[in-house]
Amino acid sequence: MKFFGTQNLLFLISFFSFNTFSSSIEYYDFPVFQRFLQWCFEHKVNVEQNDPDLYDSIIYKNWLKNDVYINYVNSQNLSYKLGHNIFSALSREDFLKLNKFDNVDDNIDTGFKGIRKYYADIIDSEYLAPSIDWRSYGFVSPIQDQGQCGSCWAFSATSAIESAVAIKTGTLTKMSEQQLVDCDNFKHGGSSFGCNGGLMEDAFSWVGKNNGLCSSKNYPYVSGLTKKAGNCNLSCENVPQSDVLSYKSLLQNDDAFMSALNFQTISIAIQADQLDFQLYKSGVFTGNCGTNLNHGVVLVGYGNEEETGLDYYILRNSWGTSWGEEGYMYIGKGSQYNNGQGQCGVLLEGSYPVV
Repeated sequence: MKFFGTQNLLFLISFFSFNTFSSSIEYYDFPVFQRFLQWCFEHKVNVEQNDPDLYDSIIYKNWLKNDVYINYVNSQNLSYKLGHNIFSALSREDFLKLNKFDNVDDNIDTGFKGIRKYYADIIDSEYLAPSIDWRSYGFVSPIQDQGQCGSCWAFSATSAIESAVAIKTGTLTKMSEQQLVDCDNFKHGGSSFGCNGGLMEDAFSWVGKNNGLCSSKNYPYVSGLTKKAGNCNLSCENVPQSDVLSYKSLLQNDDAFMSALNFQTISIAIQADQLDFQLYKSGVFTGNCGTNLNHGVVLVGYGNEEETGLDYYILRNSWGTSWGEEGYMYIGKGSQYNNGQGQCGVLLEGSYPVV
């Protein structure tokens, strides 16, 4: 399986079909239309507000359908809320098409530089912190947007590496996703596919072979705009101590994940194609969510919401800050989700680099 992540191709929505969510939608409700125009302004979507055809446009109808759905879900007093974001003008069908989900053989034992896969230790629950959030230590870089490139795997792996280095050295340095997109492919001794998906563990292996990663300052991310990988640059200087010596995979249970999170952040894969996930805004996400893994993200901690009593993991995404709580999700934690496989399959593909 390779993970793509969602691409923000709002300009393509005019090519997709619209299916009404409810026959009671009033397209000509002026206050609602004004909110739509405000959303366009906030997300830099170019529309002509005086265009009489805008009321009947696909972009407005999709946005309106999602607006009705957001209000419907939020009226049910669930543990989470939905809200408008950069994806609000995309139907679920549009969202699925833009994900470009695909399945390939999970060949993660690449053997680069002696790097090997092995399982992380589980520590006794009495020694686990009741909650942890690596953001509070300054060891997690700011949220980014992968844009129009299926590079979630690179963002997940890079974030895990830079946090591991920060925990080890005390210094957080933003590292280069672009170097992974350009260089972690078969041509350069890697196993991923640039903007067409990849695996986080393969990325760890490539970084080990390369003895580290360059900084994003010296090798900035551009594929979100170009929509493709560029020429591989191996001449820039690697960030000190960014060499990945090995990686550890996690057993598929909460004890293993909590144990790992007591020491560093971890890369995971989830299913991220449901409408509630697309429009998530806040709270502990407990909505319907399967285990068809298609998106790479990072867990940066765990905790408990006192008001609801729900346990959660803190999920760092790469869809910009308009999605979720400034780019983060509090995703339900516990064996009650998907027969122990975790909410959205969160427990199925956990790993972290050793630096």
